[in-house]
Amino acid sequence: MSGELPIPVFGHLVRMTDHRATFEHAALDEPRTEHGYCTDDMARVLVVTSRQPESSGDINRLAGIALRFLGDAQALTGACRNRMNAAGKWTDEPSLDDCWGRCLWGLGTAVAHSDVVWVRKSALVQFERAAQVRSPSPRAMAYAALGAAEVLTAHPDHRAARKMITDYAVSVPQPNGDPSWPWPEPRLTYANAVLPEAIIAAGVALEAPSLWQRGVDLLGWLLDLETSDDHLSPTPAGGRGPGDTGPAFDQQPIEVSCLADACARAAVVDPAARWNDGVRAAASWFTGANDTGQVMWDPETGGGFDGLQADGVNRNQGTESTLAVISTLQHAQRISLLQR
Repeated sequence: MSGELPIPVFGHLVRMTDHRATFEHAALDEPRTEHGYCTDDMARVLVVTSRQPESSGDINRLAGIALRFLGDAQALTGACRNRMNAAGKWTDEPSLDDCWGRCLWGLGTAVAHSDVVWVRKSALVQFERAAQVRSPSPRAMAYAALGAAEVLTAHPDHRAARKMITDYAVSVPQPNGDPSWPWPEPRLTYANAVLPEAIIAAGVALEAPSLWQRGVDLLGWLLDLETSDDHLSPTPAGGRGPGDTGPAFDQQPIEVSCLADACARAAVVDPAARWNDGVRAAASWFTGANDTGQVMWDPETGGGFDGLQADGVNRNQGTESTLAVISTLQHAQRISLLQR
């Protein structure tokens, strides 16, 4: 993991985006317009565009498109639709699924980090609407808690954000006492690292060191489990349970980017070198330090490849995978700048 890591490239993301939103899927590097758009992706677009330093006109335009999309996705109750077709028609009903939590995450990140005043103000209004409700889904609530934590960095007395993160903290399960499988679920599934990341974020926001330490400990276990020799070997799309051995495929870029997000957050509260090393390992996964030595992105355009297989790479460059590359390289770039 030595050597200079690349910087984020937004070209493919811009090319995947029209006046409505960013298309969800691609056939190689061509947008598959027939599959339309989704809130999950547009929340992630708002995250990466809001935290990109010295953002350009194209990046700010993407942020504006994402913010408008998320506003349209919200019902007055705060619930969110997830899927819009290429004609601009919503195809599902508002829910409190992951799209709701990711919407709050994207909006909170914009409130805390956007360079554009109207984006910050509009995002806060939308955040307050979505924060009226709660989800029964642990991952949706984890994403919502991350958004609330971001809002509190900019507005420490924000009541709705504080109530959201307090409610989340109360819902976090107690440690199960099993050192071999401390995970709060019987299997690892998807976006796993968001769970310990949200616990860390809640502990920091509520000034509860014992809570954030639980998140750090859980993340450390996950990072150890998903590290093989000197590279990451993330949980595949089919999940991973006690006793499962790796490597296993189909590995998804979102698992790598979630781990980078969580390690970057852990590094703020814990000086251990392993967290910055975890971010670098995540970035290096995309550049070839993985179970099969395959490059998982196009460094010219920034497009991310959709999956690592035992016998090769799924070279379709969907939006989720592209955003995973951008997000991970943003963290790696920030660490590099801090250590110069």
